[in-house]
Amino acid sequence: MLNSSILRQFSRLSLCSMTKTPVNSRNIATTNALQFKITDQLWAEPMKKKKKIDPAIIKAREDRRRKKLEKQIRRLEKNAQQLKPIDEMEVPLHLLDNMDKRKRPQLQLSTEVLEARALLQKEWTRYKRDEYVAHVAQIDRIMAAQRRALDRLYEESEDLYNEAVMPDLQLVPFSTSGPVATPPIKGYDTPDGEYIDISKKWDN
Repeated sequence: MLNSSILRQFSRLSLCSMTKTPVNSRNIATTNALQFKITDQLWAEPMKKKKKIDPAIIKAREDRRRKKLEKQIRRLEKNAQQLKPIDEMEVPLHLLDNMDKRKRPQLQLSTEVLEARALLQKEWTRYKRDEYVAHVAQIDRIMAAQRRALDRLYEESEDLYNEAVMPDLQLVPFSTSGPVATPPIKGYDTPDGEYIDISKKWDN
């Protein structure tokens, strides 16, 4: 009985090994799985014959590659201290093209006009200097008079002097209130906000 079951299993295995089934095919059977499969035959491709290259050609290729790398290194070293361009500060190209048309010709002034302008500039400078000196002198006089008045007040009454030197908070009255046009909404969850970063990046 045991030998007949072994023979039956062996014949089933030999039949399965003789028939090659595709990988994607599915067989429907009522018997137990045999757990034996045959993979596809993978034939190796013959190796390509290597072409013999002249050593001079190989050396020339390496020299060209080395020169190209050296050129890139020199360009990077040259532009190492170059600042990144700012789009807002760059002049548009159409304005650069029309620069000659927009440029005003330089006026040729006579000697008399140049001397008159120089004298006017000097006179204006003297006027502003005298105005500044007079302003500073007036401030000095006011501060000196205030200092003398406080000294006399201190001699009369120390309490009045202390009240005089105290800052007057009501000199410039200021009052404020919150915004009334858009009152706050109770229970409103303020969103964080979203933005898209469009800043350009430059690689040195």
